[in-house]
Amino acid sequence: MTTLPLTVRGAEKLKEELARLKSVERHAVIQAISEARAQGDLSENAEYEAAKDKQGFIEGRILEIESKLAAAQIIDPASLSAEGRVVFGATVDLEDEDSGAKVTYQLVGDDEADLKQGLISISSPIARALIGKSAGDVAEVQAPAGLRHYEVIAVRYR
Repeated sequence: MTTLPLTVRGAEKLKEELARLKSVERHAVIQAISEARAQGDLSENAEYEAAKDKQGFIEGRILEIESKLAAAQIIDPASLSAEGRVVFGATVDLEDEDSGAKVTYQLVGDDEADLKQGLISISSPIARALIGKSAGDVAEVQAPAGLRHYEVIAVRYR
């Protein structure tokens, strides 16, 4: 079984979603199925079909989250000591060499990625280009708009 890197925050979010699915969503869909059954003929009951579909989605998501948590390698970025190199969980300040624009990203697991919050997936092209770099290094990233060059300004572990 391959391990799945997750930050502590990402693991907590998955655990919260799992708890919500098991304690709230699962019970709500069971209630909806029960109410739809009470309406009679199930062969032409759209509410019953929709509730069964939702139940299938919820159960599938529960299995997916449980599988991810079982395979998770939870990494606390604050406890890393990578000697200033970019690694999973690191927060990196970058400067686009062409435009001068400055951005800050944290490298996180695939499920945690949210570009609006500055969280990029470890499997993204920019994260792969940054791995192993230190402050002052330049990373070349093949973007849809062409080759981009980013200078690593700072690497933090928080």
